[in-house]
Amino acid sequence: MSTIGVGIIGGSPGGWASLSHIPALQALPGFELRAVSTSRRESAAAAAQEFGVAAAFDHHAALLAHPGVDVVVVAVKVPHHRELVSAAIDAGKTVYSEWPLALNLAEATELTRRAEAAGVRTVIGLQGRYHPELRYARRLIEDGRIGRVIGTTLVGSGMVWNGQTTKAHTYWFDDSQGATPLSGAALHAIDALNVTLGNFDRLSADLVRGRTEVTVTDDDNRVVPVTAPDQISVLGTLENGAAASVFYRGGSSRGDNFRWEINGTDGDLVLTAPWGNIQVTDLTLQAGFGDAATVSPLAVPAQYSAGVPDGLVGPARNVAALYTHLGRDLREGTHTVPDFTYAATRHELMDAIARASREGAAQRLG
Repeated sequence: MSTIGVGIIGGSPGGWASLSHIPALQALPGFELRAVSTSRRESAAAAAQEFGVAAAFDHHAALLAHPGVDVVVVAVKVPHHRELVSAAIDAGKTVYSEWPLALNLAEATELTRRAEAAGVRTVIGLQGRYHPELRYARRLIEDGRIGRVIGTTLVGSGMVWNGQTTKAHTYWFDDSQGATPLSGAALHAIDALNVTLGNFDRLSADLVRGRTEVTVTDDDNRVVPVTAPDQISVLGTLENGAAASVFYRGGSSRGDNFRWEINGTDGDLVLTAPWGNIQVTDLTLQAGFGDAATVSPLAVPAQYSAGVPDGLVGPARNVAALYTHLGRDLREGTHTVPDFTYAATRHELMDAIARASREGAAQRLG
């Protein structure tokens, strides 16, 4: 496979794909954006003009039938994932779904089994692991620079899910729509923690609705109820025996919006960011080893940014890194990127967190 053709379902200008996938694909060698589809003819035409893509459709079936599309990206609201991912699987395409894979564990399991039965490759949009700072932190831990990891504390903000919203984003506050603080910002951060330090062996959790209503500012300040918990506490023990604590708040803080400490017997790592969504923000890495009394900024060697075009920043950077690894997988027959099978384990983790909160009892995982 020389150039890999990509088609994006949900490619409207101003949407998530236009901020992440499309800039990444335009900058990466070996990939070509060959088609987009939206739900309306007008937005499809606007996408064709803005992104310079020849094939723009107002129905996903036409994109799936496009002979030049090798990889189908599903970048729409979560309630539509089951239908569109299933259609892409049936078309025999490699399927890249944004996270979360589905509305719930049952749907995620169904899609995973369907893809396995069809023998198609799958990708899930959990790109936070590809942060250069995080990749370097993993190497430092693997090399024993901080000794044995004994604990970690991560505190972050969801940035959205505050007291105001717009009509287009009220679904964020509805627990049934799949785009909650837990499934969004918190899970991306927890996944990065697990990739870096290992999975939870045991956890307790508390999911709280700190805000019970939200004002819709572009709809005469209409007030709607909030059903999604916006204060998320997870406390547990990792498989390596280290203690782990995660707290995510809806909205933003006037203090720190992202701070993650990893504490070892012979050193400490600290990752910070101005924005609480780890998958899209820029990270700063600090470290202190041995007799050092404080942490200091740590430069990340260039090798940890390999595969990401120079100048690519923001949401597109880590997405580009995921595409780089996917391209290598497709050309070499390897399987390194997170797939639907992995996504199903993340849905299982969210179920365990919700169950721990609901039952008030610690959950054993694995």
